[in-house]
Amino acid sequence: MSEEMRLQKFLSAAGVCSRRKGEEYIRAGRVQVNGAAVTELGSKVDPEADRVAVDGKPVSLTETLVYIALNKPKGVVTSCDHPGKRIVIDLVKIPQRVFPVGRLDKDSVGLLLLTNDGPLHHQLSHPSYDHEKEYEVTVEKPISDGALRAMSRGMQILGSKTRPAHVTRLSPDRFRIVLKEGKNRQIRRMVQKVGGEVAELKRIRIANIRLGDLPQGKWRHLTEAEKKGLKRGP
Repeated sequence: MSEEMRLQKFLSAAGVCSRRKGEEYIRAGRVQVNGAAVTELGSKVDPEADRVAVDGKPVSLTETLVYIALNKPKGVVTSCDHPGKRIVIDLVKIPQRVFPVGRLDKDSVGLLLLTNDGPLHHQLSHPSYDHEKEYEVTVEKPISDGALRAMSRGMQILGSKTRPAHVTRLSPDRFRIVLKEGKNRQIRRMVQKVGGEVAELKRIRIANIRLGDLPQGKWRHLTEAEKKGLKRGP
């Protein structure tokens, strides 16, 4: 026998739903353990010995790993749970429970990865792995070459210096920047540091995954080649 776990935690770990939603399923009598409906929230199950089902459909901890690319629209929060706000999880309707990799602030748009692969999530989220993130930035007014050079060299924000970045001018008020880190609202703070203001911010690449022509608010599964490239690392 394995260690017992609360039923709602089991449902969450199996990728069926959040713990909170699992509690709703239990109260509604939609969850069966060994063929009998369970409505007590404190109920526990042995993941190896007990047979769990939701609406009669068997559930187990051996879930399918999922890897998704989403084009996040403006105004949507990068979170799994944010009461009163529209969150990225609302845009991805699949049976498995996935988690966003890193963050993309509410006012920004573009590529966001979501997965239930814990080791890969850690690898992509940790700056020590040097995964690149590429953005297209539009500023409120033309930005100088000196300002772009300052951002590329690194600058002091949030008490530490940013790592060197690759910056390419696209037009008087647009540039592309490639980062290997992800400080809180980093690009917006860097632009403010040189006296500017971001008007639009779009992430177009994470490591080997490109946004391409994926429409805003839509998502797709990663290809096998994309998954292999991510797992190989930079």
